[in-house]
Amino acid sequence: MSEAATFHLEMTRQIRAPRDRVFDAFTDQAALATWHCPRGMSVLEARADARVGGTYRLVIGARDGEKHIVNGEYQTLDRANFLAYTWEWEGGAELPPGMRTLIEVTLTDKDGGTHMHMRHSGFPDAAMRDSHVSGWQSVFNNLVDYLDSEGSAATLTVYGDARSTYVRTVRLALEEKGLRYTLDPLTPRDDALLAHNPFGRIPAFADGPIEFYETRAILSYINEVFGGTNLIPQTGPTARARCEQWISLINCHAYDTMVRRYVLQYVFPKGENGQPDRQTIDAAVPEMAKQLDVLEQAYGGRDFLVGNALSMADLFFAPIVEYLGMFPESQALLETRPNIRRGHAVMRARPSYAATQPKAG
Repeated sequence: MSEAATFHLEMTRQIRAPRDRVFDAFTDQAALATWHCPRGMSVLEARADARVGGTYRLVIGARDGEKHIVNGEYQTLDRANFLAYTWEWEGGAELPPGMRTLIEVTLTDKDGGTHMHMRHSGFPDAAMRDSHVSGWQSVFNNLVDYLDSEGSAATLTVYGDARSTYVRTVRLALEEKGLRYTLDPLTPRDDALLAHNPFGRIPAFADGPIEFYETRAILSYINEVFGGTNLIPQTGPTARARCEQWISLINCHAYDTMVRRYVLQYVFPKGENGQPDRQTIDAAVPEMAKQLDVLEQAYGGRDFLVGNALSMADLFFAPIVEYLGMFPESQALLETRPNIRRGHAVMRARPSYAATQPKAG
């Protein structure tokens, strides 16, 4: 096949695996069934006849039941070095019906692993080409997870100080999903953080080349594309809206009162003679009491903020409660709010909580 148009995309990945394993991942039927789909989807059927002139076919399923089917023909197979194959979507949803594009994969040794270069050519226009970028990035994230001995820790990175409540919220979500990840302990003062969040705030998050900042967006992505515990209530629209309500309360009100204006006054005292700023603390305590009253009522007799199962709302609140238990005014407030204390005890008993406990100091 010759290139049908001038529009093409190119991607590279450094993979910690030998070239022959990377090559076989593209041609082995069982391997394709494991990795060849974007995050949040699954390969329902994989068929591959890996020889020049042989064909392959993949049936990819989304969680909503929608199916995407792609097929093509192997044109060149030079094991551990290069392969080329055509690519055609059945049904014409992603490309016009009958349009075939060409994929070329080149593998070279680099840094003890394999440098993979992929060129996907033959797109009719730039918009069609660009619509494939995020899909391929996600597919190759799965490829790295499949081949690298570190698994998902080779692609998933959390940037931020482990003591941050928001960094811990992201880490709790990853632990609850059973995902391995790498923690890069950048602080807001690190210039390197700007490469991942232009506002220089933590946390930031990367899944290979796909990056996010803002904790709620990060959790949404983690929950949407990975299996395991669902962090959004599944008991109807009221429960889902209630979860968002508590997250918004915590982000827009409670964090400012409880952490910025209270906890941090003790952790980084800026008052007279290096003491906590009593004026700021005394002003925050009544507001904190009101907010805790609302959250106390939210629990009722349950162990979680929404329904009878863990949700994102609990992951946002628990790290804050941990700090409230360390200082005198907030300790006293928690003593008179048994529902919050019971819910927090349930969180502390979860393996994810122990796994994300920051070191003292």
